Amino acid sequence: MTRPIYRQPWRIDLDVRDGVRLPVDGSALARTAAAALEGAGAPGPASIGLILADDAELAGLNATHMGKDGPTDVLSFPLVPPDAFPPHPGRRPSATPALPFALPPGRRLHLGDIVVSVERAVEQAESGRGGHTGDVRWSAADELRLLVTHGVLHVCGWDHAEPAEEAAMRALERGLLSPMVKPWPAEGRPRGSSRQG
Repeated sequence: MTRPIYRQPWRIDLDVRDGVRLPVDGSALARTAAAALEGAGAPGPASIGLILADDAELAGLNATHMGKDGPTDVLSFPLVPPDAFPPHPGRRPSATPALPFALPPGRRLHLGDIVVSVERAVEQAESGRGGHTGDVRWSAADELRLLVTHGVLHVCGWDHAEPAEEAAMRALERGLLSPMVKPWPAEGRPRGSSRQG
């Protein structure tokens, strides 16, 4: 069941799938999503879907939409072209800029949806394979905040395929999450890390 959470000027449509247990309150994750929308300069008023699922659902979506086997931690499904958002370091402008999308009066623009595997977030956090670098051990709540932020930034036109954009995206994530995650794991020496393989 989807529950709308308003963090003006945005509405976060939170959907926690049956059987999924959250290590942090859904309202806290909605605040995280709103902070990422603000940080990315998302147009408002707008809405975004935040679906908290399990590995099985993410594995199915990963196979269908990305052509990859197995679960992943977060997938983003943007509905608005990247050029609808402010430019950022590393992003190449589109050859055909996005035109404004006209909505009926009183309607919000739906930016897209993100789907996060809570199961994957918990496993990554507990095994010390979190924090994007794959070597951070921190709380499952912190890993979920990172994945929500990461997914929202993807909806807002950010990517990490090119080094300059990846560095800018990671810096923005750190800046957005540092007030919520105390202390933020230092680069090169993550708090409580244990390198895998």
